[in-house]
Amino acid sequence: MAIAAGLVGCFAVMRRMTLAADALSHVALPGIGIALALHIHPIFGAAAMLAFGALTVWALENQTRLSTETIIGVVFSVALAAGSLMTSGDELVESLFGRKGSLGWTEALLGMAGAVAVSAFIVSQKHRLVVALISPDIARTAGVDPRRLNLFYLQAFALTVALGLRYLGVLLMGSLIIIPAATAKRLSRNLTEMLVISAVVALVVTELGSLAAAWLHRETGPVIVILAGLVFILSLARSR
Repeated sequence: MAIAAGLVGCFAVMRRMTLAADALSHVALPGIGIALALHIHPIFGAAAMLAFGALTVWALENQTRLSTETIIGVVFSVALAAGSLMTSGDELVESLFGRKGSLGWTEALLGMAGAVAVSAFIVSQKHRLVVALISPDIARTAGVDPRRLNLFYLQAFALTVALGLRYLGVLLMGSLIIIPAATAKRLSRNLTEMLVISAVVALVVTELGSLAAAWLHRETGPVIVILAGLVFILSLARSR
């Protein structure tokens, strides 16, 4: 999950989706509420709602010509309000900040499959994503459909958020996607370096944060994000 978050985050930073990335993760909250009401695993409800939210953002972006951040901001506000009405008490806290506990085999296998799928998509499509970002017209000339590629990227983003909800929750998962990528942007000289550094930073802070949280008897998500923030602050010491 951490590797997928690091890779997806690089293009979120380049697309100036830093605030939108955090907001999109909140769309999972109504899905969690619906899943709990139906007595099914919350991750399935969250994943379905995130996929629907990404599709909605993509459709509105193409119909209204508004920026991605503007559309996600509107969808986020409605989703957060609806999700807050559907969950309460401990369920709401766990949904917002994640929860402890070991993964079952089903969760682990699904998580690995999702992370591999997202990572494979980003690595295989990285050049097309860059060309589509720089100039949609050039992308079309090169045989790339920017609208379809953007939809696939948003769906990969949504799936990455779903993978991390168990431990970081809807409030913090967006941070793990953005902070390692922002750190990598400071330290890298080209796209490949940025992708590698971002994935490594996300992986290291997730592993160390999990160990530190267990040792300190604290929630895992906040510790991971604090470590990621410290690494970013250290990266500021390097001259561009």
